[in-house]
Amino acid sequence: MTLNEKKEEKSQTLKNESNSDSWIIGKEFRFEAAHQLPNHDGKCARLHGHSWRGVIYIFGNKLITSGAKQGMIMDYGDIKKYIKPLLDNYLDHYHLNETTGLTNPTSEAIAKWIYEQLEDKIPGLVAVRIDETCTSQCIYSKGKIDFLMF
Repeated sequence: MTLNEKKEEKSQTLKNESNSDSWIIGKEFRFEAAHQLPNHDGKCARLHGHSWRGVIYIFGNKLITSGAKQGMIMDYGDIKKYIKPLLDNYLDHYHLNETTGLTNPTSEAIAKWIYEQLEDKIPGLVAVRIDETCTSQCIYSKGKIDFLMF
């Protein structure tokens, strides 16, 4: 299949999916952490900290039809249960270079790291957003970014 044929097939798939109901929900989380970017050519090469903000995005085209979670893609409380161990054991009030195993924990690397920790646990996970500062953010998705319209 040629590249143009693949693009056309993907476009048609998205068009077909857009004809049905779909939702993207997001659950915000926050943490305080330090990091150091050893290869950076400025002040970020030094150890420093941020008040980080993140959002877990989940896509669904079917809602739960019965029970206490009826009408939801997923309960926000359940999403919180998945992110809490990462916050408690690796992110909140930690030195990210040490706890994540990332040599160069940029926003991009942290977003991808969080996504990879959660991708087998959260059905419908499409992206992780990380805000390093109030004006600087990154969204990571593993080939699913087409679902996100920002």
